[in-house]
Amino acid sequence: MTPSDPVKLFLCGDVMAGRGIDQILPHPCDPRLYEDYMDSALDYVGLAESITGPIPRPVDMSYVWGAALEELNRARPDVRIVNLETSVTHSETWVDKGINYRMSPDNAGCLHAAGIDCCVLANNHVLD
Repeated sequence: MTPSDPVKLFLCGDVMAGRGIDQILPHPCDPRLYEDYMDSALDYVGLAESITGPIPRPVDMSYVWGAALEELNRARPDVRIVNLETSVTHSETWVDKGINYRMSPDNAGCLHAAGIDCCVLANNHVLD
């Protein structure tokens, strides 16, 4: 690659790997939520299953990307950047703000499975 060669970017907003996504991956956090309408992340899995049928557990780290992963690999971008709309932590601390997203650090392999190069964390969930 030379300085004048174009760079192909993959830019994706609001990748949310918390709640039900974290729960179906191999190493989920405690499913307890602090929301007015839902108190367990497992309830989100149940909602999805009521529409799509049973979801296997645990799933492979690439599972959460679905058909998008094949398309992403076909496009072969030089750099893959996502806005990670999820805090990556085991912490049980939470702020009473309505919605708190978190995923287990042990499930961060789902980002690696998609070849993500950079996660932007400057969003309203960074301190969840």
